[in-house]
Amino acid sequence: MESKTVYAEALHVVPVARHNSTLAAAYRKRGYAADEIQSAVRVAENASRHGIRTHNGIKALSLDDHFGSKTGGCVPGAAIEKRLSRFPASEVWNANKKLGQAVAEQALESCIALAERFGIGQVSVDNAFHYLWGGGYVMEAARRGYVAYTNCTSAKTGVAPFGGRRPALGTNPHSWGFPTTAAVGFPIVVDWATSVISLGRVQQLGREGKMLPPDVAIDKDGNMTTVPANVKALLPFGQHKGYGLAVIDELMAALIGGSLPTLRGETAVAGEKQTPCFYFQVVHPEALSSGAFAGGRSQDENIKAVINDILADGNEHCLLPGQPEATWATRCGRNGGLLFSAGEIAQFNQIATDCGQAGWAIDDFPLATD
Repeated sequence: MESKTVYAEALHVVPVARHNSTLAAAYRKRGYAADEIQSAVRVAENASRHGIRTHNGIKALSLDDHFGSKTGGCVPGAAIEKRLSRFPASEVWNANKKLGQAVAEQALESCIALAERFGIGQVSVDNAFHYLWGGGYVMEAARRGYVAYTNCTSAKTGVAPFGGRRPALGTNPHSWGFPTTAAVGFPIVVDWATSVISLGRVQQLGREGKMLPPDVAIDKDGNMTTVPANVKALLPFGQHKGYGLAVIDELMAALIGGSLPTLRGETAVAGEKQTPCFYFQVVHPEALSSGAFAGGRSQDENIKAVINDILADGNEHCLLPGQPEATWATRCGRNGGLLFSAGEIAQFNQIATDCGQAGWAIDDFPLATD
């Protein structure tokens, strides 16, 4: 008898078109250009389709409210300036505070084009705005057959260094994508904030009236707290390990053109830069291949063999990175829409009414059946 997963949380099914039209109206009201609106909607839909509730459309608009078009941290309709580079597989961009999702999608496409030509391509982006879910970009590249990586500095510092009390780092994610669909049915995606939990997760739990897990955040006095509203700083995951990974993003940003991390998201300081930076890299699998795989295997067969070896002999029930996201996308497909909690529906209702759209009534959206 086939087992059935039991989900504890009640979620409602929202048609994709309803979700997308509401977000498009919200960005249009804020003055964003058509290409930016399309990117913002596409990235938010993709995040929700894959169960990334910490970086969905609600989070995107909240970032825009606090650090974006309403405060000067993001400039609707801005043009990307591509700087000259003496390295043919590298591009350096000044985003001029253009919407991060639009910049990130373009950066990924440029990396793919470079990788097709040179085997590897990289784009570094200065003067940017937060691009939301990094995993979505590398997932797209992996789906198309490439190895991809991205990191970015956060819109605001919110993480204390290992052993510290003052927030001096962003949540600074790292995201990798691998072309493993032929081997396991989905791209393997390794995507995480370098804090124990992301700031988006803190905000999500706060919206839903829930407490944080223990030992993930400190209050203004440096004491551990589980109350979302009392969080002064998050803690790095893995202690010194997550701290080191967060520092990597800050150092990459420093090399690109980013300035002091503690100034991001704060009141403007004359003569300073207070914007995030992005880094994207895409590698063509052929550029990595020695062609000398054991047993005469092809590169794809070798990937499958390695994964099978990892998951054998007592490890059969272990999840692969990216598998929960793939499972959520399948669940959305079965239910015919995107899945949101009652608290999220209420947030979208406010977004819709604020931009003159029809409100989101909870009774309009049926409960997910599985």
